[in-house]
Amino acid sequence: MFETIIFSLLNGLVYGLLLFLLSSGLTLIFSMMGVLNLAHAGFYMLSAYFAYSISIHLGFWYGLLFAPLIVGFIGAMVERYGLRKVHKFGHVPELIFTFGVAFLLEELVQFVWGRNQLAYNKPEILEGSLFTLFGADFPIYKMFMLIVSVVIFIILLSVLKYTRTGLIIRAAVGHPNVVGMLGHNVPLIFMVTFGVGTALAGIAGAIAGPVLGTYPGMASGLGGIMFVVVIFGGLGSLGGAFIASLMIGLIQTFAIAIDASLSDVFLLMDIVITEQTFMYDIWVTSLSQVAPLIPYLMMVVMLIFRPAGLMGARES
Repeated sequence: MFETIIFSLLNGLVYGLLLFLLSSGLTLIFSMMGVLNLAHAGFYMLSAYFAYSISIHLGFWYGLLFAPLIVGFIGAMVERYGLRKVHKFGHVPELIFTFGVAFLLEELVQFVWGRNQLAYNKPEILEGSLFTLFGADFPIYKMFMLIVSVVIFIILLSVLKYTRTGLIIRAAVGHPNVVGMLGHNVPLIFMVTFGVGTALAGIAGAIAGPVLGTYPGMASGLGGIMFVVVIFGGLGSLGGAFIASLMIGLIQTFAIAIDASLSDVFLLMDIVITEQTFMYDIWVTSLSQVAPLIPYLMMVVMLIFRPAGLMGARES
């Protein structure tokens, strides 16, 4: 039991921090620009494919370095030559535009790389286990993912709260005209912000590809959870996204690890559930079966009792 708790805690932290790394870019874009980018998971997927292609010729580390930069540049160009032109028409055209970009990215990936999963491998230095506990190994690569996610969170928080660049970006959101009169290029600020946000998704894709698989459906696999994290934590709140990511990661991981059902609880009270029992299928459904639904149930409950999310959000 103690072994299950320790490894579920570690795996939950890794999964939760990966969710944060993916959702942090979306949170940054929304908090600074008020744009809910539906193509964000598509950039995550695209980066994994770029990283795979670069790693074949130059190695994993070059893929990890250049893939997010390429994706960030593509994201900046999408904002400059596409999103900026529809921004003046309101949020609905923005959503439709980013929804179209998401489909375009998925079709582009399938056209260039095909529909099969690719063999995007970890570097040899990150192969193997970091330590062995209770006879089970904890992979080095998972610790690497955890460290990268924590470092990104610290850097983002520090830049946005304690640097002149962060001050200018935050000022440009609420008072773009004033910032413009002070000599700053507001459209350029928004373009760079969008590019950095997509680059963060790119980092998540580059490090998650070897573990979660690099295939055309990887965007839809985490895309829904990503929006749950952002909504549950509070639209535009980086701290809220961080807490929500950890909560969802830990709760889902423990639900899968425990794999108990209500019938097991009743059995402890000497109540036996048989096939003739009313709603038998519900009582014998295990937590691992409903684990994928848990984040969405959490989001629904949060929207009912606290629509602004854990740490609130700016009105848009």
